[in-house]
Amino acid sequence: MECRPGCGACCISPSISSLGKPADVPCRHLAADLRCTIFGQPQRPACCSGLQPAVDICGADRAQALRRLARMERYTAPAPPEA
Repeated sequence: MECRPGCGACCISPSISSLGKPADVPCRHLAADLRCTIFGQPQRPACCSGLQPAVDICGADRAQALRRLARMERYTAPAPPEA
C-alpha cells in the first residue's frame, strides 16, 4: 500500500514524544498539503519512519485512518499516575 495523498493521519493522531507532540495535534513538520517536511531526513523521528502504510492501519479512507490511529494511541498510552 502507498501513502494516501492528502491524508496525514499518522502525523496527527499519534503522539510523538521526541518532538513534544501530543496526540490529535498536527505535527509541526506537517505541511499544508499534509506531507511531512522532514520525510527522508535524519531528523525525522524513528517512530515516524516505523509507521508504514497498511490497510489495517490506514483503512479505506482518511477518516478511518484517523480513528484507527487514535485508537492505537489510546491503547498504547502510559497509564496516568495514581493519585
